[in-house]
Amino acid sequence: MNELLKTCLMVCPLIFLGGFVDSIAGGGGLITIPAYMMAGVPVHLTVGTNKVVAGSGAAIAAVRFFRSGKIRLMIALCSGAGAIVGAAIGASFAARLSDELLRGLVLVALPLIAVFLVVKKDFGQEKEKSFSPTHEALLSLLIGLGIGIYDGLIGPGTGTFLIMAFTAVLGLDMVTASGCGKVANLASNAASAVTFALHGMVMWNLVIPAAVCSMLGNYCGAQYAIRGGGKKIKGMIFVVLGLMFLKMLAELID
Repeated sequence: MNELLKTCLMVCPLIFLGGFVDSIAGGGGLITIPAYMMAGVPVHLTVGTNKVVAGSGAAIAAVRFFRSGKIRLMIALCSGAGAIVGAAIGASFAARLSDELLRGLVLVALPLIAVFLVVKKDFGQEKEKSFSPTHEALLSLLIGLGIGIYDGLIGPGTGTFLIMAFTAVLGLDMVTASGCGKVANLASNAASAVTFALHGMVMWNLVIPAAVCSMLGNYCGAQYAIRGGGKKIKGMIFVVLGLMFLKMLAELID
């Protein structure tokens, strides 16, 4: 069997699943990155290819959320700008800090976040907070900056944390928070994808079939989130937090 066809058959179903999960609650990379590596794609090509493919899927999801009126554009764009800057800052610090320490801190934080979501049953259903446009833009920028730094340092679950921050800080409902998170994620993905592409770290012959699957997964996931509301998104966040916990625990044990 043709090697590329075999890789596509292994990778593409998981890319669809990753796109579906990512468009709802973030964290799709927890599924797609292992999929590429399981198929034998080298690590540097895995990361670069995933950024290009995930960006195409995020664009479809963002359009779907926007057409449904579930994106606050100023919040999304300001947080996206902050995320790009934050990711650059985080990446510059990543080499100076202990990887084990960072992952250990996240391992402690993940169960606490899950407990918070269980206890606070009305999370994402509160009345939207009222801010002046300037204040709202500044808070959005700071959310993007802070979570962008996390993205540069560690990475997994960036979209999930964006949704939770938009909900907790700005009082957005979870569907709107998910839509805004897609735009912010798209901005950071696009910046990273250009960098990887310029350095020749993208497996272009795999990009087209994988991108098609990612776009389909993101479209279906966005539909599911918009129709299912905050309850469906909250449930998917638990799935993503569980995957993150298992992934980081396995890495620390190794």
